[in-house]
Amino acid sequence: MEVEEMEDKKSLYADLSLLIVAIIWGSGFVVTKNALDHVLPYYLLSFRFIISFLLMALVFFKRFKNMKLEDFKAGFIIGIFLFLGFATQTVGLNYTTAGKQAFITATNVVMVPFIYWGISKKRPDKYEVIAAILCFIGIGILSFESGLKMGYGEFLTFLCAIFFAIHISAIGYFTKKHDPIILSIVQMLIAGILSIIFTILFEPKMETIPKEAIIPILYLSIFSTLIAFLIQNIAQKYTTSTHTAIILSLEAVFGGLLSLIFLKEPFTLRFLIGCIAIFVSIITTETKWDFIKKRSSTKS
Repeated sequence: MEVEEMEDKKSLYADLSLLIVAIIWGSGFVVTKNALDHVLPYYLLSFRFIISFLLMALVFFKRFKNMKLEDFKAGFIIGIFLFLGFATQTVGLNYTTAGKQAFITATNVVMVPFIYWGISKKRPDKYEVIAAILCFIGIGILSFESGLKMGYGEFLTFLCAIFFAIHISAIGYFTKKHDPIILSIVQMLIAGILSIIFTILFEPKMETIPKEAIIPILYLSIFSTLIAFLIQNIAQKYTTSTHTAIILSLEAVFGGLLSLIFLKEPFTLRFLIGCIAIFVSIITTETKWDFIKKRSSTKS
């Protein structure tokens, strides 16, 4: 009995920890939006990824020094898609609201089964098909302006969701043979290097980094990347994948709410309906509504 109580406590603490991760990631949309008022997109990404790489390499130095060439190759591929995802997301945030972006970005979890279909030949199930339909209805409600014209910021964010979906699928493929922590360190390095290259090629030279940008950069590097990554990896050992999926999908909800509170973004019925459609699609694809089925079977 005591062992069961201990397991329940661990599961509760794990769920609360994952809730903190969802809040951190949701707040990242607001912090990034504020940071872009003071620093250019690729500068922001360069600082974020390089600082995260250095911190991760320091924390996991023993693992990092034992990295093999095959680990680096896998991390290199993952890092490219991580960069593409964050690049389109960060640039896109200049042209859309943080609230809209939070929900559109979260649609990557709906896309993953279809991308993984191409890799593993495993067809999406009926829940994933229903989720995809709901997801694109939600994106349409949020994104399309007059007529059938999609906003530029929403379009870039949609691309970002696709890149993140490929990124997640690549992680699922490579982590079967490689240490996920080593892959994470390498992907941060690759994303950082690509960000620096794009900064040199496309951004005007910045003489100094405004002091207003320092705290957002550190927050995104330390909290949104390093700490959130560590909490998630530890917490997932003590809770179910269903709990994890439901709780982390709240990132979109927190992103939307925090944008309304801190950025004073407009709250409309259209925004609400679009967000609900996307959120239901995320829950559908991630859980197949197993928690409702289990509750019904328990009652009967």
